[in-house]
Amino acid sequence: LGVLAEALAGETDPEVVERMAERMQAEAFRVARTIDDLLQLSRIESGELPPSEPIPAQEVVAEAVDRTAPAAGLRSVRIEAIGPPEPLLVHGDRLQLVSAVTNLCDNAVKYSDPGHVVTVRTRASGRWVEIDVTDQGIGIPARDLERVFERFYRVDAARSRARGGTGIGLSIVKHVAQAHGGSVSVESELDEGSTFLLRLPVSPSGT
Repeated sequence: LGVLAEALAGETDPEVVERMAERMQAEAFRVARTIDDLLQLSRIESGELPPSEPIPAQEVVAEAVDRTAPAAGLRSVRIEAIGPPEPLLVHGDRLQLVSAVTNLCDNAVKYSDPGHVVTVRTRASGRWVEIDVTDQGIGIPARDLERVFERFYRVDAARSRARGGTGIGLSIVKHVAQAHGGSVSVESELDEGSTFLLRLPVSPSGT
C-alpha cells in the first residue's frame, strides 16, 4: 500500500489515478480480510466453543449463499443451493458453521470464471449431514490436494493474491469442522473444477 500511495502522490493522469486507487482499495480489503480471518482462526483454535444449538443445515447454507451472492454477482457467477425440504439438523455454533460454508462458497466463486455455476448440496448420509460445494473452476493439482487446508498455503500464490485470497479460509473450514466433530475433504480435476465436502454429525435432536 505504501508503494502505491507514493506512486499515486505524483501521478496526474486521471485514468492512472483511478486504476491505482482501485488497486489500493483491493489491497486494503485483502489486508482487512486477512486480519479478520486470523482473529477468527485464533478464536476457533482456542478450543472454546460458544453455546451450541440444533441448527437446520439448510439455514446455514442459505445464509452462506446470501453472504457470497454480492461477490458472485461481480464475477457473473451463479450459486445454486440444493437440499431436501425436511430440516437436516446439525449441532453447533451457527456463526462458525456459517463462516465455514461461506469460506467454501467464497473460494468456489473466487476461482470460477464468468458464466460458471457453483452448486451447494445438502443431504443426509447415515449419521452425517453432508454439505458439498462444487465449482467449474481452475481445479487443484493432485500434488496440492493434501495441503490446501494448511494455513497460508496457496496453490498458485500470485493468482490467489490477484483474486483476493488470504490463504486462511480453508484452514478456518478445517478447524470449524474438527471443532464440531466433523471433517472436510476435497476432490478436484485441473481445468474441470473442485468439490469440497463438509461432513457434520447429525444433531441428536434430528435423529
